[in-house]
Amino acid sequence: MLTVRYDALGVRPGDRVLDLGCGFGRHAYESMRRGAEVVACDFSLAELKDVTAMFKAIAAEEAATLPAAASGAATNGDATRLPFADGAFDKVIASEVLEHIPDDGAAFAELARVLRPGGRLAVTVPAWLPERICWALSEEFHAPFVEGGHVRIYKERELRAQLRAAGLRPGAAHHAHALHSPYWWLKCAVGPTNDTHPLVRAYHEVLLWDIGGRQPMARVTRFLDRVGNPVIGKSLVVYADKPEAATDAESRR
Repeated sequence: MLTVRYDALGVRPGDRVLDLGCGFGRHAYESMRRGAEVVACDFSLAELKDVTAMFKAIAAEEAATLPAAASGAATNGDATRLPFADGAFDKVIASEVLEHIPDDGAAFAELARVLRPGGRLAVTVPAWLPERICWALSEEFHAPFVEGGHVRIYKERELRAQLRAAGLRPGAAHHAHALHSPYWWLKCAVGPTNDTHPLVRAYHEVLLWDIGGRQPMARVTRFLDRVGNPVIGKSLVVYADKPEAATDAESRR
């Protein structure tokens, strides 16, 4: 289940791609399959162990179809102090991570630093309306009531302002995963950790139909997701470019 649109991000074979806050690695794996040299970075060592194993499995099982340049590596890192050189990556993905970081300004600055001039970044965060409803329904959903929970809710204009402050040029945006918003509202209503509630289990099955592409239900769920995204899409995605470095002549003006 991808949140970022790869036609908008523009990943090409041979690109160096950073997936920050990679989690289970969904965007890292897609980038690798498209021929990128991928670094999956996360604070969680446990998740990185699983991502490393999956990279190896993809390399072995899909060797015949993987582009020659494709590779994947996982590394531990703090988003406010990334262990990479300036301009190390052609593309950067930061999906559903910035809402967890108290010093998000430092994280935005680091994302901009490691992106090469002329490179493109995709940032995804929980969209304002669906997230606000979750916070209203349950204190257990967010910090400080839950360790590692969300510490803020972004409006699009605030996210764009942070990107500009880091020296990036925000551009296109869209919402994703409308079907997931009612699921999380339901979970917050009965308790975010209550996965055994009958309604939660039933809705989760619907999401599995959608994610797994099970026909004919997948046609219905894909349509509902597409129609609902502009209003209740769970995630907001904004793409931003890093300006090319100024030439010597331009810098003297």
